[in-house]
Amino acid sequence: VQLQASGGGLVQAGGSLRLSCASSGSTSSITGMGWYRQAPGKQRELVANILNGGSTTYADSVKGRFTISRDNAKNTVYLQMNSLKSEDTAVYYCNAQLTLTTTGISTTYIYWGQGTLVTVSS
Repeated sequence: VQLQASGGGLVQAGGSLRLSCASSGSTSSITGMGWYRQAPGKQRELVANILNGGSTTYADSVKGRFTISRDNAKNTVYLQMNSLKSEDTAVYYCNAQLTLTTTGISTTYIYWGQGTLVTVSS
């Protein structure tokens, strides 16, 4: 699976951005897709995740401001980011989770796209 993220940039506090992550390759095996971010000097953290059935998970810090969605026809996941704050500044990474089952044993693989930088100026 290959992931191509785009949509980062510079935005003022209170503004909005939409990130996109297009997947290609063995997309039929994808069971979930998500967005993580890593700010300078900090560990990578989950921002939002969406499973095939539509179930979503959000970090507390972005609930009510960010929305993750997925277009299965385009094999693309989006992250709509509203009311951006300076603390949202980070490199954002998309990932895909693939679960393969062989002889009754399931194994989950994680694939990462390249990061896209989001800078929020205050």
